[in-house]
Amino acid sequence: MRIFDFEEQLIPLDEWIQTFVDWLVLNYRDLFQVIKAPIEAFLEGLQWIFETLPPWVIILLFAAAAWRFAGKRVTVFTVATFFLIGYLGLWEATMVTLAMVICSVFFCALMGIPLGVMAGRSDRFEAFLRPFLDAMQTTPAFVYLVPVVMLFSIGTVSGILATIVFALPPIIRLTSLGIRQVHPELVEAGRAFGCTPWQMLVKVQFPLALPSVMAGLNQTIMMSLSMVVIAALIGAGGLGEPVVQGLNTLEIGLATVGGLAIVLLAMVIDRITQGFGQKKN
Repeated sequence: MRIFDFEEQLIPLDEWIQTFVDWLVLNYRDLFQVIKAPIEAFLEGLQWIFETLPPWVIILLFAAAAWRFAGKRVTVFTVATFFLIGYLGLWEATMVTLAMVICSVFFCALMGIPLGVMAGRSDRFEAFLRPFLDAMQTTPAFVYLVPVVMLFSIGTVSGILATIVFALPPIIRLTSLGIRQVHPELVEAGRAFGCTPWQMLVKVQFPLALPSVMAGLNQTIMMSLSMVVIAALIGAGGLGEPVVQGLNTLEIGLATVGGLAIVLLAMVIDRITQGFGQKKN
């Protein structure tokens, strides 16, 4: 029977998607450049800051943050990590990666926290978002690269856009979860005292949901760092570049050094952000 004929492709979904993307590129190229502009401007500003500041200032800033939020051991580890990265000759690549991660996380938080709040307060909106979030989290990261390159061309900004799509779901989900986990009695007490919906959100729900929001932000940061190597495949630069170069030339030492720097940087940022979240509790 024809209905069970699986040897031939009966649904040309790949051709439909290709046609749709080609149509977007042909008709809405200017719109995508408008979307790209603020991200590019913000990234260039961050890169200028990291390139202008002397290394000792950046090390001091991270050490102060680690001391304030994570304690002495993390402070020592942070300082040792940045010195090791510098001695490995990866300081400039690390600054590019830091700028990329901060830029990605900023736009993820800018979009993700409001969407998470809306999902936490509306079952209908949460049900609408869920399939999109499922698709964003389960789609292999490499799949994002093709449409991003076609719509925005290659470069660091395209890498950031792919990273934003990849790292956005955790902060939306955990913000929504935090809002929903606020005890109903506290919400009722706020209503009894005459809180408006905005006051209820700002003074009751969001402060109590903040630990969950910070956990989502931490996961978004970690996922952004995990995209560094993949984004380097489309010219994003940073610490992913030596890993990709080592892969292409089979230089295991070069790839290992780049991977080690990414791991150490991820550990530093993870400990500081976790400490910040615990301080806020």
